[in-house]
Formats: sequence, structure tokens, C-alpha cells
Amino acid sequence: MLKGILEYAHDLLAETVKSGEAVIDATCGNGNDTLFLSKLTGNEGKVIAFDIQEQAIQNTQRLLDHHNRKNVILIQDSHDNMLQYVSPADKQWLGGAIFNLGYLPKGDKTVITTPASTLAALGHILQILKPGRMVVLVVYYGHEGGMKEKEALLQYAIQLDQKQYQVLQYRYINQKNHAPFIIAIQKK
Repeated sequence: MLKGILEYAHDLLAETVKSGEAVIDATCGNGNDTLFLSKLTGNEGKVIAFDIQEQAIQNTQRLLDHHNRKNVILIQDSHDNMLQYVSPADKQWLGGAIFNLGYLPKGDKTVITTPASTLAALGHILQILKPGRMVVLVVYYGHEGGMKEKEALLQYAIQLDQKQYQVLQYRYINQKNHAPFIIAIQKK
């Protein structure tokens, strides 16, 4: 059976992320991806989760507390500043990352991810990602500014050297209303 976008995004990460590794949730939002990564990396691993909105950080913290997850560092800052928060040790063993692009569900729809910050953050992650590991971008683009980010990401991903990266696009082509899709980038 074909899998939904978020389910497939999690399946991709589950195939590559190992227990005990450091991973990044570049847009923690309401915390669902952060919680998934926290469980995936186990108590010995670490999730570094970013969001620019205080509401997102609070929502994520509540979810983590509810599930008694302690291996997450929440940072209220833009994901393009991530290298300020990632330790030198983490840079040697980054096991994966996820982005959920667009705006905070049930939040302020005028606060959105942007091509400049997303591409900068993606570039940082690709530099420190371990070979054989993956970054997954869930692209929501049915909002003001979303189409611009979608096009910038696709252009960036298409130009990645195939000798260094494998790039997958997973999307449903018969859905209306700008259905989200995945860009998955695996480092060789």
C-alpha cells in the first residue's frame, strides 16, 4: 500500500537513523517529528529541535513531557543558525534530520519557513550528515510564499551532485489543493 506523506517520511528516517545518534528536527512545530526522533534515537541519542515560535517550543515540550522523553534540546531560533548550537561531537555523527515546511498548524499562518533560511539550514545539515544518512523535507506549499520555497528547494535538490547524494521526490500527483510532498536526500 502507498503510505501517507508523514508516515513515509518517518519510515525513511527509521531506515537510516540509529539508536544513540544525534539528529535534527529543523522545524519542531507541534512536536510530532521531535517525539518520533526522540524514540528512534533512544535514551543514549540526542534530538536538537528548532523553531522560531515560542508556541511551537511550548507545544513540543508538553508533548515530550507527556511521553517522558528527556533526550531533546529545544531551541527557539531559526534553523539556519543551527551550527551555533550543534557541538563539534554532534557534527561528527549527525544521523539524520527532518523539516516540516510551511507554517505552524493551528498557529499564526503569517509566520512561515522561507527559501533563504531553509536552504541555508539544509546546506549546514548536508555538510555534517554522516554518509549513508538522510535528511527528509516535508514540503507544504499551499500558502502565501509556499510556492517560492517549493521551487527553490526543487532547484537546489536537482542540482546536487549524484556522485555525492541520492535525491527522491515522493508525491501524490492526483490530489488537489497543493498536497504536500517529500524531498529525501541521502548522502553517499
